Amino acid sequence: MAITFVEHNSLDAQQIESGEQFAPKFDAAGLITAITCEAGSGQILMVAHMNKRALELTLQTGIVHYYSRSRAALWKKGETSGEIQKLVGMRTDCDQDVLQLLVEQTGRGAACHTGRKSCFYRQVVIKNDAVLLKCDEEPPVFDPAKVYKK
Repeated sequence: MAITFVEHNSLDAQQIESGEQFAPKFDAAGLITAITCEAGSGQILMVAHMNKRALELTLQTGIVHYYSRSRAALWKKGETSGEIQKLVGMRTDCDQDVLQLLVEQTGRGAACHTGRKSCFYRQVVIKNDAVLLKCDEEPPVFDPAKVYKK
């Protein structure tokens, strides 16, 4: 199945905000932000980026792909860890420059490379005029040192 998108700059604001055409707005680096949420609970699991190819592969296969800025490479989520994300749904914001991915997290249920369910496992708290991070009580579901051997 070939996936094609309408060029964002070919549409006017009315079409982008209210029309039926999917016209993702990639930034100057060719990326769009993807907020990934667990389909059942709505919990935010992670935030990453997709390039056009990652978005095409995600829509074609139903398996989420991202673009790793640190590795400058296409990244199939879970390819190394086994923590595959199955696409359940996708939404875009009003100006189509951010995506929300609704996924079923497979494997042991960890979306974060630290082995935790979510990348958002720390709260920002103020204690004695210091701004600190407090970890959630939930432990990692896998040991990243064992999973990501180099």
